[in-house]
Amino acid sequence: MSFNWRCPFCNHNSVITDENSETRRFNFDHGYKNQAQLFQIEIIVCPNEECKEAALKASLFDAVWKGGNCIPGLPRNSWQLAPLSAARPFPPYIPNAIIQDYNEACLILDKSPKASATLSRRCLQGMIRDFWGVQEKTLYLEIDKIADKLDPETYDAIDSLRKLGNIGAHMEKDINTIIDVDANEAELLVQLLEILLEEWYVKRHQRQEKMAKIKALAAEKDALKKASQDPAQPPAV
Repeated sequence: MSFNWRCPFCNHNSVITDENSETRRFNFDHGYKNQAQLFQIEIIVCPNEECKEAALKASLFDAVWKGGNCIPGLPRNSWQLAPLSAARPFPPYIPNAIIQDYNEACLILDKSPKASATLSRRCLQGMIRDFWGVQEKTLYLEIDKIADKLDPETYDAIDSLRKLGNIGAHMEKDINTIIDVDANEAELLVQLLEILLEEWYVKRHQRQEKMAKIKALAAEKDALKKASQDPAQPPAV
């Protein structure tokens, strides 16, 4: 059995097989009030030689007995053990305060969607202020201020979330106001942050690196050209 997988530690895409993954299960009852349960541990070791981290996840299921075998039935709970959340790794050139808000929003996404959404909104405001140099009284005004600087897809995504249920009702208020959202809405905010981190910071950095390489190459060629034309240079023997 094989499947595609992206490492949560290094962001490397891989095909996972039995050589680098394992699932272990054991069932228990012992008078437990919910009767038979099945506990499962999933282990995936990143095939990337520069990473080799282990991703660990634990899950608890109501057990179903079939033919003498304990089969996982309805899921009861799950725990992300390593890494502690589904936060994507981002480069260190992104401001630390922004990454901290993003990581914490991911960390509490399932435990407290309301708090996660609050951190995501603060992270979004931090990105707008840092990347675009815009600062207004509210996040709502700041988003409107950069509307003409965004491509239509990005603006529509931000505006759609702004209009979505309780998120939209509070987007223009204090970013520290805790709003009543469900896990799906909080997850959409996190996904928006990931898109913007990639589109704004990562792509800008990649562009700057490419431009710097082009300028360095042009300068090198220009220096060689000037050296070859310098009359002070002794004639070749």
